[in-house]
Amino acid sequence: AAIGVVLLGHATTRLRRRRLFTATCSGACGGLCLALTALAGALLLNLHTYQRLSYEQPVAQLSFQALDDQRFQATLASDNGAPRLFELTGDEFQLDARVLKWRAWANLLGFDALFRLERLSGRYRDIADERTRPRSVVALDAEEPGVNAFALARRLPGWAKAVDASYGSATYVPMVDNARYDITLTQSGLIARPANAAARAAIE
Repeated sequence: AAIGVVLLGHATTRLRRRRLFTATCSGACGGLCLALTALAGALLLNLHTYQRLSYEQPVAQLSFQALDDQRFQATLASDNGAPRLFELTGDEFQLDARVLKWRAWANLLGFDALFRLERLSGRYRDIADERTRPRSVVALDAEEPGVNAFALARRLPGWAKAVDASYGSATYVPMVDNARYDITLTQSGLIARPANAAARAAIE
């Protein structure tokens, strides 16, 4: 870009001195440099778009130990503190989070989706079991420290044009003995991926 500007300035000087050939050559080379700069910038922006919109934040890791038929001890590990233990009943676990999603242009500027884990629960595959068997659910984050950005986004929709939506997101996959899952947050919601052979076998 700098070379293109210098060449265009050189072309302007030559044009004032009525040196048409050198002015034309300098102007063409300067314009070509600026065009290549614009093309390179467009390609880099496109690649950055893919990178930002596909970015995933690590949220937590969940592992399970079977206690009995459809009873499991769940260990939730995250960067926020020591691992926490819970007892869940059912065939699958469900992790719920509240998500604050930004618009695409805000993602490109570096804003990633914000989240708060809200609850962890067990669920049954069979609807009849879901209606009659013991249910288990635990709160993961009941506090509202400082300003509640999620409530602010809902009450003041014009507060920030960068905010796209505030919504609940959940992921649920099978609970089996010794299974371990990595939980990540994309720009659109939670994803649970198997992290060992037991979890992969359960998914398959």
